[in-house]
Amino acid sequence: MTTDSDSGASTDESGVSAAQVGRGAGAVQIYEATAVTNELVEAFRRLIPQLSTSSAPTSREDLEAITSSVASILFMARDSAGLIVGSLTLAVFRIPTGVRAWIEDVVVDDSARGAGVGEALVATAVERAGVLGAKTVDLTSRPSRDAANRLYVRAGFQARETNVYRVVVDPPTEGG
Repeated sequence: MTTDSDSGASTDESGVSAAQVGRGAGAVQIYEATAVTNELVEAFRRLIPQLSTSSAPTSREDLEAITSSVASILFMARDSAGLIVGSLTLAVFRIPTGVRAWIEDVVVDDSARGAGVGEALVATAVERAGVLGAKTVDLTSRPSRDAANRLYVRAGFQARETNVYRVVVDPPTEGG
Protein backbone atom coordinates (compact mmCIF):
# COMPACT_ATOMS: atom_id res chain seq x y z
CA MET A 1 0.00 0.00 0.00
CA THR A 2 1.28 3.48 -0.87
CA THR A 3 0.16 6.63 0.91
CA ASP A 4 0.20 10.30 -0.13
CA SER A 5 1.27 12.15 3.01
CA ASP A 6 -0.43 15.40 1.94
CA SER A 7 -3.92 14.06 1.28
CA GLY A 8 -3.93 10.89 3.37
CA ALA A 9 -5.02 8.99 0.26
CA SER A 10 -3.65 5.51 -0.24
CA THR A 11 -3.62 2.93 -2.99
CA ASP A 12 -3.65 -0.79 -2.27
CA GLU A 13 -2.15 -3.57 -4.40
CA SER A 14 -5.36 -3.84 -6.46
CA GLY A 15 -5.21 -0.16 -7.42
CA VAL A 16 -8.14 0.83 -5.20
CA SER A 17 -7.61 4.34 -3.91
CA ALA A 18 -8.88 5.37 -0.52
CA ALA A 19 -8.88 8.38 1.75
CA GLN A 20 -9.21 8.33 5.52
CA VAL A 21 -11.48 11.07 6.85
CA GLY A 22 -11.48 11.75 10.57
CA ARG A 23 -9.53 10.03 13.27
CA GLY A 24 -10.19 7.44 15.93
CA ALA A 25 -13.49 5.65 16.43
CA GLY A 26 -15.41 8.03 14.15
CA ALA A 27 -13.05 7.71 11.18
CA VAL A 28 -14.57 6.91 7.81
CA GLN A 29 -12.70 5.59 4.80
CA ILE A 30 -13.85 6.67 1.32
CA TYR A 31 -12.76 4.54 -1.60
CA GLU A 32 -13.61 3.96 -5.25
CA ALA A 33 -15.25 0.61 -5.92
CA THR A 34 -13.54 -0.84 -8.96
CA ALA A 35 -14.58 -4.46 -8.54
CA VAL A 36 -17.91 -6.02 -7.60
CA THR A 37 -17.72 -8.27 -4.56
CA ASN A 38 -20.39 -10.10 -2.61
CA GLU A 39 -19.89 -7.50 0.14
CA LEU A 40 -20.64 -4.68 -2.31
CA VAL A 41 -23.78 -6.39 -3.61
CA GLU A 42 -24.98 -6.97 -0.05
CA ALA A 43 -24.26 -3.34 0.88
CA PHE A 44 -26.47 -2.14 -1.97
CA ARG A 45 -29.24 -4.54 -0.89
CA ARG A 46 -29.13 -2.75 2.46
CA LEU A 47 -28.54 0.84 1.28
CA ILE A 48 -30.81 1.32 -1.75
CA PRO A 49 -34.09 0.81 0.18
CA GLN A 50 -32.91 3.61 2.50
CA LEU A 51 -32.52 5.89 -0.52
CA SER A 52 -35.66 4.98 -2.45
CA THR A 53 -38.56 2.75 -1.50
CA SER A 54 -39.60 2.52 -5.16
CA SER A 55 -36.24 1.26 -6.49
CA ALA A 56 -35.12 -2.34 -6.43
CA PRO A 57 -31.69 -3.02 -4.93
CA THR A 58 -28.91 -2.67 -7.48
CA SER A 59 -28.07 -6.00 -9.14
CA ARG A 60 -24.59 -7.45 -9.49
CA GLU A 61 -24.86 -6.87 -13.25
CA ASP A 62 -25.76 -3.20 -12.74
CA LEU A 63 -22.86 -2.77 -10.31
CA GLU A 64 -20.53 -4.37 -12.88
CA ALA A 65 -21.75 -1.86 -15.49
CA ILE A 66 -21.29 1.08 -13.10
CA THR A 67 -17.80 0.10 -11.96
CA SER A 68 -16.62 -0.60 -15.51
CA SER A 69 -18.07 2.58 -17.03
CA VAL A 70 -15.71 5.41 -17.93
CA ALA A 71 -18.53 7.86 -17.17
CA SER A 72 -19.26 6.86 -13.58
CA ILE A 73 -17.25 6.56 -10.40
CA LEU A 74 -18.73 4.64 -7.49
CA PHE A 75 -17.49 5.92 -4.13
CA MET A 76 -18.08 3.85 -1.02
CA ALA A 77 -17.69 4.68 2.67
CA ARG A 78 -16.51 2.30 5.40
CA ASP A 79 -16.82 2.98 9.10
CA SER A 80 -14.03 2.28 11.59
CA ALA A 81 -15.31 -1.31 11.99
CA GLY A 82 -14.96 -1.91 8.23
CA LEU A 83 -18.71 -1.93 7.44
CA ILE A 84 -19.83 -0.25 4.21
CA VAL A 85 -22.06 2.58 5.43
CA GLY A 86 -22.51 4.81 2.40
CA SER A 87 -22.31 5.29 -1.33
CA LEU A 88 -22.23 8.05 -3.93
CA THR A 89 -22.05 7.89 -7.70
CA LEU A 90 -20.17 10.59 -9.60
CA ALA A 91 -21.01 10.86 -13.30
CA VAL A 92 -18.41 12.73 -15.36
CA PHE A 93 -18.85 13.30 -19.07
CA ARG A 94 -17.68 15.63 -21.84
CA ILE A 95 -20.08 17.83 -23.78
CA PRO A 96 -19.31 20.57 -26.36
CA THR A 97 -19.08 23.22 -23.62
CA GLY A 98 -16.72 21.30 -21.33
CA VAL A 99 -16.56 18.55 -18.75
CA ARG A 100 -19.69 18.10 -16.64
CA ALA A 101 -20.04 16.29 -13.33
CA TRP A 102 -23.17 15.15 -11.48
CA ILE A 103 -23.49 13.57 -8.09
CA GLU A 104 -26.22 10.94 -7.94
CA ASP A 105 -27.69 8.46 -5.47
CA VAL A 106 -26.02 9.59 -2.26
CA VAL A 107 -27.03 7.24 0.54
CA VAL A 108 -25.75 6.86 4.08
CA ASP A 109 -26.85 3.97 6.26
CA ASP A 110 -29.28 4.95 9.03
CA SER A 111 -26.73 3.74 11.60
CA ALA A 112 -24.07 6.18 10.33
CA ARG A 113 -26.10 9.33 9.72
CA GLY A 114 -24.81 12.46 11.39
CA ALA A 115 -21.26 11.09 11.61
CA GLY A 116 -19.81 12.93 8.59
CA VAL A 117 -20.11 10.07 6.10
CA GLY A 118 -22.16 12.04 3.57
CA GLU A 119 -19.86 15.04 3.91
CA ALA A 120 -16.80 12.85 3.27
CA LEU A 121 -18.41 11.22 0.23
CA VAL A 122 -19.41 14.58 -1.27
CA ALA A 123 -16.00 16.18 -0.63
CA THR A 124 -14.24 13.22 -2.26
CA ALA A 125 -16.51 13.38 -5.31
CA VAL A 126 -16.08 17.14 -5.74
CA GLU A 127 -12.32 16.78 -5.50
CA ARG A 128 -12.26 13.98 -8.11
CA ALA A 129 -14.53 15.98 -10.45
CA GLY A 130 -12.05 18.85 -10.32
CA VAL A 131 -9.12 16.54 -11.04
CA LEU A 132 -11.04 15.25 -14.09
CA GLY A 133 -11.54 18.78 -15.42
CA ALA A 134 -15.05 19.67 -14.31
CA LYS A 135 -15.52 23.34 -13.43
CA THR A 136 -18.78 22.68 -11.57
CA VAL A 137 -20.56 19.75 -9.96
CA ASP A 138 -24.36 19.50 -10.01
CA LEU A 139 -26.82 17.42 -8.04
CA THR A 140 -30.52 17.34 -7.29
CA SER A 141 -32.20 16.65 -3.99
CA ARG A 142 -35.86 16.49 -3.07
CA PRO A 143 -36.90 19.39 -0.82
CA SER A 144 -38.19 16.88 1.76
CA ARG A 145 -34.64 15.58 2.35
CA ASP A 146 -33.82 18.24 4.95
CA ALA A 147 -30.58 16.74 6.27
CA ALA A 148 -29.24 16.08 2.77
CA ASN A 149 -30.05 19.61 1.65
CA ARG A 150 -28.29 21.08 4.70
CA LEU A 151 -25.26 18.91 3.90
CA TYR A 152 -25.09 20.17 0.31
CA VAL A 153 -25.28 23.81 1.41
CA ARG A 154 -22.52 23.20 4.01
CA ALA A 155 -20.45 21.61 1.23
CA GLY A 156 -20.70 24.80 -0.83
CA PHE A 157 -23.51 23.91 -3.22
CA GLN A 158 -25.94 26.67 -4.12
CA ALA A 159 -29.53 26.25 -5.30
CA ARG A 160 -29.93 27.10 -8.99
CA GLU A 161 -32.91 28.65 -10.68
CA THR A 162 -33.61 26.08 -13.35
CA ASN A 163 -36.23 23.65 -14.48
CA VAL A 164 -35.65 19.93 -14.24
CA TYR A 165 -37.56 17.88 -16.78
CA ARG A 166 -38.05 14.14 -17.01
CA VAL A 167 -39.61 11.83 -19.55
CA VAL A 168 -40.29 8.15 -18.95
CA VAL A 169 -38.77 6.12 -21.76
CA ASP A 170 -40.77 3.13 -22.92
CA PRO A 171 -38.69 -0.03 -23.34
CA PRO A 172 -38.34 -1.21 -26.93
CA THR A 173 -40.86 -3.76 -28.09
CA GLU A 174 -39.93 -7.17 -29.50
CA GLY A 175 -39.05 -6.97 -33.18
CA GLY A 176 -39.46 -3.22 -33.31
